[in-house]
Amino acid sequence: MVDHARARRLGERIKVLAAEALVEVVKDPDLGFVTITDVRVTPDLTQARLFYTVLGGTEELEQSKEILERNKGKLRGAIGRQLGIRVTPTIELVHDEMPASAGALADLLAEAKRRDKEVEQLSKNAQPAGEADPYIKPKNLED
Repeated sequence: MVDHARARRLGERIKVLAAEALVEVVKDPDLGFVTITDVRVTPDLTQARLFYTVLGGTEELEQSKEILERNKGKLRGAIGRQLGIRVTPTIELVHDEMPASAGALADLLAEAKRRDKEVEQLSKNAQPAGEADPYIKPKNLED
């Protein structure tokens, strides 16, 4: 029986344990400022995908990615000792692109808002291109 709620709870627990294990197990001084943003566990609890971000540029990202891949087994062991379940899920480390995408989207929204204000300012002083009332009106029968 597949229990999605249990997989979500286990994911949250793995997220906390992975963050602690980064400090305690991975003792590489070159590891950048890594944040575990999300963990998704398969419903059968055999695989966990850890999403992370690294503060800094591409150089820090590549260096941290390499260090994390080298220490993936140590991370899994530290997480497995704390979980207390029969089978520790295999770990897949994935760089989370969401914060960068969200930042770009926020910039686009700010640009759209700025352009909307420009259009609003232009429309306040706008004059009609033709007559003020361009619609043809029916003739009065009294004339």
